[in-house]
Amino acid sequence: MSARTVIGILELVGLYVFATSGALMAIHKRFDLVGIVVLAMLTALGGGILRDLIIGDTPPAAFTNVNYLVIPLVAAVVTFFVHPVVQRLTFTVLVFDAAGLGLFCVTGTLKALEFHLGSLQAVLLGITTAVGGGVLRDITARETPALVQVDTDLYSIPAAAGAIVVAAAHHTDLAMPVVATAAAVLVFLFRIVAMLRHWTAPRAWERNGRNLAS
Repeated sequence: MSARTVIGILELVGLYVFATSGALMAIHKRFDLVGIVVLAMLTALGGGILRDLIIGDTPPAAFTNVNYLVIPLVAAVVTFFVHPVVQRLTFTVLVFDAAGLGLFCVTGTLKALEFHLGSLQAVLLGITTAVGGGVLRDITARETPALVQVDTDLYSIPAAAGAIVVAAAHHTDLAMPVVATAAAVLVFLFRIVAMLRHWTAPRAWERNGRNLAS
């Protein structure tokens, strides 16, 4: 199975789970059907569009492949009708977001490598692909993006871990489909454990209990 085929399959799955994440947040915010579709589309397509513009793959895949538009739309409609009415809807959103995070950091890194970017640049682009849609979703829903929230559970760091695994494996003889799948699962589990255990990134160094910037 070629790298392009792996990218295609993972991106379609990622589109669905990220769109579901956006739709669930819209429902949680009591948006109407139009708002649900818009938020689903932004979440699913935002990071990929940004990635394609950066590497010069234009028009972005979202505008050349009808599946990239149909899948988020289907996810939004399905979620509109069958979303479970549960009290912990917020955690459900985060679970789908974690799945999308894992899938998209892998596809973003793979596509960057396919366009002959260096390993560091590929990792950065993988992270951008993973978090871009979520940032647009949060801003549109009038939420502080999870990426920059104070004391937020680890978000971009799991994506970075998955991107690094993919970029490192690119220079070996390992089977890329296996590596890509394993990296996506790693990111998903890393993010879920971080949420459950409330792992956060370190803050600015303090001395004697006082912030040096104060």
